[in-house]
Amino acid sequence: MEPNITLPPFHGKDNVETYLYWEMKVEQLFSCHRMSEERKVSLATLSFQEHAMYWWTSLEKERRINHEPLIQYWNELRSALRMRHIPPYYDRELMDKLQRLKQGSSSVGEYRKSMELLMMRAGIREEERTTISRFQSGLNLEIRGKFELLPYRNLNDLVQLFSRVEHQLKRKGHITSQCPTKKTMVLKAQGHYSCLDEATSSSSSSEDEAIDSEEEILPCEGDLLLVRRLLSNQSSEIDLSQRENLFQKKCKVLENTCSLIVDSGSTSNCCSTRLVEKLALTTKPHPKPYKMQWINEKRGIVVNQQASIPISIGKYKEEVLCDIVPLEASHVLLGRPWKFDKNTIHDGLINKISFQHLGKKFVWCPL
Repeated sequence: MEPNITLPPFHGKDNVETYLYWEMKVEQLFSCHRMSEERKVSLATLSFQEHAMYWWTSLEKERRINHEPLIQYWNELRSALRMRHIPPYYDRELMDKLQRLKQGSSSVGEYRKSMELLMMRAGIREEERTTISRFQSGLNLEIRGKFELLPYRNLNDLVQLFSRVEHQLKRKGHITSQCPTKKTMVLKAQGHYSCLDEATSSSSSSEDEAIDSEEEILPCEGDLLLVRRLLSNQSSEIDLSQRENLFQKKCKVLENTCSLIVDSGSTSNCCSTRLVEKLALTTKPHPKPYKMQWINEKRGIVVNQQASIPISIGKYKEEVLCDIVPLEASHVLLGRPWKFDKNTIHDGLINKISFQHLGKKFVWCPL
C-alpha cells in the first residue's frame, strides 16, 4: 500500500523559477516514496490551486471536446506544464545570464550557488577545469587577483580558499578595492596567508619628492602615483613575495576596469574573446592566422581575428593591436611585441616595468 503524501501547493503564477522549484520538489517526493505512475498525476493535480486549478480544469475540458486522450502520466503532465510556464527563449536567457554572471556584491559562496543553479537549469555538463575557469573569471578582482596562480585540486578547494580571503577582508571591515589603505595577501606554506599593510596615505610630500627623484620619472596622476609610492615603502618581505608572480595590473578599456598581464613568454599581444564581445569592439582578420595550443589540449584553436584595444593607465593611453583568444586569466595580455616596441626594462626583484611613451617615462608597479 502506497503512503499518503502531501505535495506543496502550486498556484500557477507566471514565474519560471517558482514552477521549476515546485517540479523539482514534486519529483523528489515521488522518488522518495516510490510513487506509482497511476497516482502521480492525480496527486500533482490535487496540489493545484487558484489559477493552476482553473488551467487544469480547462485543459481537461478542451481534450474531451477535441476527443483527445486525457493526461494519465506524469511525463505528459510535466510537458504540458513546461509548455505553459517556461517561455521558448528561457534556455537562451539562461546562457546569457551565465555568460554575464559576476560576483559583484555577492559573497563567494552565493556567487558559486548562482553559477551552479544557472548551469543546472541550462543542463550544462562540462569538465571541472572548464567550470573552474568560468568561476574564476567572474570573481571580483580584489579577490581573484591575489590567488589566481595558486595550486588547487578541485572547485571546492578553490571556493574555500577564496572564501577565506573574503572573510579576512570583511573581518578588517572593508574590501580591498574600496579602502585607501591597501592590503597585500602574502602566500605562505600549506596555502596559509597573511594580510600586510602596504602603507598609509599619510606620507609626507618630501618623501614623495625623494621617490620621484630616485626613479627619475615625472609624477603620475591618480592611482598610478599612489600605487608607486606605496610599493616604494613596502618591506623586503613583500618584495620577496613577487618572486613567483606574473606582472598583473588594472587598466581601463573604454572606461571599464579590466585586468592586464605583461608576459615575456607570450609571442603576441592578446585580448580576451569575452572582452571583445562585451564591449562590442571592432575586429579585423588576422594577416597571418595561426594555431594556438595549450599544454593540456590535443587540439589547438585557430587565431584568425585581431582588435585594437584602447588601453589607459593614468596618463598612459594607447591603442594596442591584439590577437583575440579565449583568455581566462586576464582581459589583456601584453607580450613580446609590446615589450619590444616600448623597449621596456623589467626590474625582476620588485616586479616593476619602466618604458618611454610619447617622450615621457612611465613606471608600472604590480598589483
